Amino acid sequence: MFEFAFGVDDLATTWITYSPLQEAVFSLRARRSPARYPHFRRWTASWEAEYRSLDAPLLDALVTPRVWVPDFLTPRPIAQRPSFESELALVAATPPGAVVKDFRAAYRGDGAPPPEPVASLLDDPVELRARCVAQLRAYWERCLLPRWWPRARTVLEADLAYRGRRFAERGAEGLFADLAPELSWRAGVLRLDDPDPRVRALGGRYTPVAGRGLVLVPTLCGRRAHTVIDPDEPPLISYPARGTALLGESAPAQVPEALAELIGPPRARLLVLLEQPASTTALAHRLDVTPGAVSRHLAALATAGLLTRTRSGRSVLYARSALGDALTAGTV
Repeated sequence: MFEFAFGVDDLATTWITYSPLQEAVFSLRARRSPARYPHFRRWTASWEAEYRSLDAPLLDALVTPRVWVPDFLTPRPIAQRPSFESELALVAATPPGAVVKDFRAAYRGDGAPPPEPVASLLDDPVELRARCVAQLRAYWERCLLPRWWPRARTVLEADLAYRGRRFAERGAEGLFADLAPELSWRAGVLRLDDPDPRVRALGGRYTPVAGRGLVLVPTLCGRRAHTVIDPDEPPLISYPARGTALLGESAPAQVPEALAELIGPPRARLLVLLEQPASTTALAHRLDVTPGAVSRHLAALATAGLLTRTRSGRSVLYARSALGDALTAGTV
């Protein structure tokens, strides 16, 4: 059980963002335990050849058998929507002692010994750190960035948009209650109850936020909320993002015939897809068409009052309006 105690001003320094590096590292869980993450199966299969051209034993060893991860590989984001390279630079700057400590803590908590090649490199943490950085960069560039990340990013952006609305409408209690079943909020204390007996073995932890800010990070490869292993690290909670099933989508969504006849098949398809907010680029990737083609249809649907537009960072997210929902459901 973990408790995060909030002072008067701590909610003002609580924020939500996603982390490209965290998603890259956590995606390795899907290889370690594919049954837990069925929405990743077609993706891991699609990049298998590229993955095998990398240092696969080292990448596999970055995740323990029970899918624990050394803390230094997923540093707390220090900016909204950080770039992968900026986060990887934080990993590259990790003190050698912390590299060893975090690997040992992850495998000790898991109850398994560190495998090769990690075990033999713990006596040379500078080399271990350098190899982790090099292989994570290659994994990102060859396997994740070309097609997976555009789809993943749109799901994460949709989660941020939803959480922002939730916080605005229902405050902290509504936000935390909706993140994950393991989280509860009462009298200024956020409590995380993890059912994993190995996590419980770490003992209770009471962490004052104390002006350091709590960062909430959605992930596409997590089945429940969890926090960092080291109690001295600044407070962070990762939680399952909404809409992760969209990652596993392979067959096109069913478009009602009447809707297609009314507004045309391309626009009907977009309206059906926009049950969750998405950007023009993400929709183009999903439909395998040009962003320009998608943009024209989105503009027409927005002008007709079927979509809403919300700016999120550098992107504009489109979502169905109440009228769009009703039209898709066939209730108008």
